[in-house]
Amino acid sequence: MGIEEIAYQNKDIVSKFLAENLKGKTFRVYGLDLPGIRDVRPTNLPTVKANELRIDNLFELEDGSIAIVDYESVYDEWDKVKYLNYLTGIANRYFTDKEACPVLRMIVIYTGDIRRNMVSCEYNIGAIRINIEAAFLSELDSDRVFLELTEKVEKNELLNDEELMKFMIFPLSYQKKEEKEKKLKEAVELAIKMRDREQQVFALAGLLAFTDKIIDQETAGRIRRAIEMTQVARIFEEEKREALKRAEEEKRHAVTQVTRIFEEEKREALKRAEEEKRQELEQIVMKMLRRGDAPEDIASIITGYSQDDVKAIRARMEF
Repeated sequence: MGIEEIAYQNKDIVSKFLAENLKGKTFRVYGLDLPGIRDVRPTNLPTVKANELRIDNLFELEDGSIAIVDYESVYDEWDKVKYLNYLTGIANRYFTDKEACPVLRMIVIYTGDIRRNMVSCEYNIGAIRINIEAAFLSELDSDRVFLELTEKVEKNELLNDEELMKFMIFPLSYQKKEEKEKKLKEAVELAIKMRDREQQVFALAGLLAFTDKIIDQETAGRIRRAIEMTQVARIFEEEKREALKRAEEEKRHAVTQVTRIFEEEKREALKRAEEEKRQELEQIVMKMLRRGDAPEDIASIITGYSQDDVKAIRARMEF
């Protein structure tokens, strides 16, 4: 039993798409110097207790460590007990599976409501000490990011990995809840305008996954419908490409068949022409023999006939 069984519940198409497309990307755009993402893990953590821990995001990084990512819009010292439960829940799963627990990283991404000077990144209660790696979205130039993303999308330009990571999370960089919700809706509308379907689904899925604490049911439903429509469109495009491919293949096959038939008819025509020419020459040889011409004279005049050939024709005539 491996790390993929830390959690028992697989996510829907959104999480599966994120898992595939977040691979290789990093959190450096948020000011976190972490290895790239190797995989996205489900986030329900069944423990030996009756309760169930639910974390925001769980990632396996390229160095083999596990990053637990939580998003907070307020700072509360007691949240660190929650993080401790996350860590012990994961460690307990490895203990249950009799596997060595990898290095665990506790990542907290604070929304635009929180400033760096408001936060302590250490929790030390003597026997236990937690070091938190924190990112502060308040330090992101939100309006400039949104303007740059809008310009690129409207020009039908592809976003790079850093811009895609910003796209998923920039609505959280605003301070007030109303601003966050407003920018989230604007981000959804902007994502829907993307021409590249892979990037469109990635952006929509990321918005749905990373902003689930502020997203309302209506916006979440719109994102899901947009993703479904994009998936349907992708299937349609794939089917259209397959149909075109089959049509091209059938066309090539038909051309090959026609070419082969033409070549066969051409060979048959040449064969008939050669036979007709041979018969005409043979008739000329027979006329010359009836006239009394010697075989050696005939062979010297008719190209392609030796004396023996002429004598063979004479023998057939005499027979």
